[in-house]
Amino acid sequence: MVIRIVIAEDSLLVREGVRRVLDLRDDLEVVATCADLPGLLTAVGEHVPDVVVTDIRMPPTFTDEGIQAAIRLHQTHPGTGVVVLSQYAEPAYATPLLASGSAGRAYLLKERLSDPRELIEAVRSVARGGSVIDPAVVEALVADSIHARSSPLAGLTPREREVLAHIAQGKSNAAVGMALSLTERAVEKHINTLFPKLGLGPEPDINRRVMAVLLYLSAQV
Repeated sequence: MVIRIVIAEDSLLVREGVRRVLDLRDDLEVVATCADLPGLLTAVGEHVPDVVVTDIRMPPTFTDEGIQAAIRLHQTHPGTGVVVLSQYAEPAYATPLLASGSAGRAYLLKERLSDPRELIEAVRSVARGGSVIDPAVVEALVADSIHARSSPLAGLTPREREVLAHIAQGKSNAAVGMALSLTERAVEKHINTLFPKLGLGPEPDINRRVMAVLLYLSAQV
């Protein structure tokens, strides 16, 4: 079976290099290339490929278009595998890519592609429903997970995190309540609950609200 591929990459040199590497294999066929997210989605709709090979950052915003495409294709074309090529071993990219499962997904660092066989095998793997994650990305995901578990914020509920996030913006309890559609009393209850979870007792010399904000901001670094 020939694996049909769409390539999305805004750099012409990289795009043509990837196309040439893949087209040289008898079992791989590049059916379309494009340079931005709208072009990628149009090409997938027209050609219904087995695999998409995409950069993460492309026009129109140069942020996370490749990840957006992978998430959308999981819903609209669940049989299409996605190989993401990136310069960044970032959990912020890898986590949403893998949030719905790793089957049919690959995350490769561009620096590893000096050996074309890695890209070729990744395409073949995701076409079969497998997954390929660069070891550096795996390490970054593990480190991020350990950091999250060790954070003092780990014991907060999602609502308590939301309240604390708004407090960190300098909002009063009333303003937090308006932003989250809560009564001021409900906000106060959440605050009084999250303080002990953060290890902040009622010591008279400590402003617990300030300390909670400092803990929150330090966890964002």
